[in-house]
Amino acid sequence: MGRNSGRGAKCGVPAVVLCLAALLCANILLYVYLDAVYQVNTPLSAHTHCPPGYFKVGTMTNCSPLLQCAEISGEVRRLRLIGQGAVKKVYLSEWRGQKVALSFLSSEQYKADFLHGVSMLRSLQSVRVVTLVGVCEEDGVFVTEYHPLGSALTLDATLAQDRYRSQNSWQTRLRLALDYVAFLVFLHNSPVGTRVMCDSNDLHKTLSQFLLTSDLRLLANDLDALPKVEPGHHGVKCGHHQLMGQFVAPEQLWPHGEDVPFSNDLMPSYDEKSDIWKIPDVTRFLLGHVSGSDVIHFHLFQIHAECKNQDPRLRPTAWDVLSVYRTVYDSMKESHTEIVRDML
Repeated sequence: MGRNSGRGAKCGVPAVVLCLAALLCANILLYVYLDAVYQVNTPLSAHTHCPPGYFKVGTMTNCSPLLQCAEISGEVRRLRLIGQGAVKKVYLSEWRGQKVALSFLSSEQYKADFLHGVSMLRSLQSVRVVTLVGVCEEDGVFVTEYHPLGSALTLDATLAQDRYRSQNSWQTRLRLALDYVAFLVFLHNSPVGTRVMCDSNDLHKTLSQFLLTSDLRLLANDLDALPKVEPGHHGVKCGHHQLMGQFVAPEQLWPHGEDVPFSNDLMPSYDEKSDIWKIPDVTRFLLGHVSGSDVIHFHLFQIHAECKNQDPRLRPTAWDVLSVYRTVYDSMKESHTEIVRDML
């Protein structure tokens, strides 16, 4: 009996060592996985680096020159209407086996807005903006990369699908908020000057300006109304009609009371800080009601209060907001990793 017990003890030592080694390897793999999943990078489906005037989408392996009029009319095949607004109609289309979005000018009345959007798409091509595939200005048409999930308005419905339900987490949702603020940083410091998101008079309209990619990131898509703030001169005015509601910034509201009829000439201009006012409302939608979102709201309370300052000069810049968002993301990620480590 004693001899058998001794043999068991000797065999038990390597088994314990193997178990400890296996556990250590599992921990290392888990931490590597967590870091890979939760790091804040640019969208995975964003531009693969092509030189200006070229594009690459879908399963393409090489960059191709932007499509011109003859190629768009002869090679791009319309499949079905997927969107329609005052400025343009959008069709799901196909080009050489690749799904693309084909946009047509809806009315000559909005040709200036349409051409402005085309100009902005050309000038702002980056990881934050949908890929431009081709343009034919004389025919009032342009082609962009197609994203089947549609606009950011589909977020809750998308995350309720079986395919995406496991990703309905604070990590996914906070990354989307980071994408939104990162685009504002890019827009306010763009290669073509400081631009303001004017198609953002309510939450629905603002969310409709962004596409939700299949890897659950945001890309700016609708760039028809991005006026430029001229340093040292007048700011911008978003349209020629009176804006109302709590979503728009205070400086965008008619300041002269009900007794004075609205006049665009009397309406003061404003700058990019009007975009900052709207950040808390957009982020509230993007975060939704998942485990951890209440903690994130608590950490963002101060910066969001600053975004809502009545005086636009006292609001933070988009870069200031992004810095806080990144700090909160990193802090939440570290806390989550520590919880997993404690469970192991």
